[in-house]
Amino acid sequence: MATANTHGLKRYYDVNGWLFIAPALILIATFLVYPIFRSLYLSFFSGKGMMMKFAGFGNIVRLSNDPVFLKALTNTTIFFVVQVPIMILLALMLASLLNTERLKFSGFFRTAIFLPCVASLVAYSVLFKSMFSVDGVINQALMGIGLIASPIGWLTEPFWAKVLVIIAITWRWTGYNMIFYLAALQNIDRSIYEAARIDGVPAWARFTYLTVPMLKPVILFTTIISTIGTIQLFDEVYNLTEGKGGPADATITLSLYIYNLTFRYMPSFGYAATVSYVIVVMVAVLSFLQFYAARDRT
Repeated sequence: MATANTHGLKRYYDVNGWLFIAPALILIATFLVYPIFRSLYLSFFSGKGMMMKFAGFGNIVRLSNDPVFLKALTNTTIFFVVQVPIMILLALMLASLLNTERLKFSGFFRTAIFLPCVASLVAYSVLFKSMFSVDGVINQALMGIGLIASPIGWLTEPFWAKVLVIIAITWRWTGYNMIFYLAALQNIDRSIYEAARIDGVPAWARFTYLTVPMLKPVILFTTIISTIGTIQLFDEVYNLTEGKGGPADATITLSLYIYNLTFRYMPSFGYAATVSYVIVVMVAVLSFLQFYAARDRT
């Protein structure tokens, strides 16, 4: 009798457990699992709707002959190589400064640095367009202190457009990474630093040989999420260039190109799905390399 009751209770809790997580499983299957397999299926077709036809690996071959895709891939790589190290190092520096006990108004500075992460994307885009316009406050300030002789075309010159995108991403997301570093720094035992200070270890050596190794898991985490965010870069470029990725495709990214292939150009869902898997491969490879580089060599 006891055994039967035990089995009955087990079945009861098993059924109720599955019913409890069923809504989450349905949502995951609908909005995550199905789109993954659907996009993989579409990547073997060309055209749209009733006009779609099987293309096999034709979309993959098309990638190497598509100048806009190659430009988007190049831009995305440039943003990743340049922007991620800048954002990670800047976030670590700001967190170290805010972790200083003698710093006054640290709460105010912490909030001010983190605020862009939660600011309205449209508002911040309008602000950046105004600040970096030809007659904007940035050009006026740079000419005022003698760094430039004439206004910079931040939104009209390819090189400076890339620089503007990097500035926008850094301004928006550095505070997000900084919070992780700050939390990790505040959890490090102060006695470790006191012992090193008593032994005469200089500040730079304490930071290099004590702080950085203890922050290794956080550095790995922020590097990976920054890598994923940069490779999937869309919002900043879309809002700053009105969805065009200009000038002359100088700032177009893979995500923006996928959007244009789906909604702006002659729709090609299959080819857009193929480009999306380029992002998947890039994220997977770079994440693996970062995990491999950060592994313990003991």
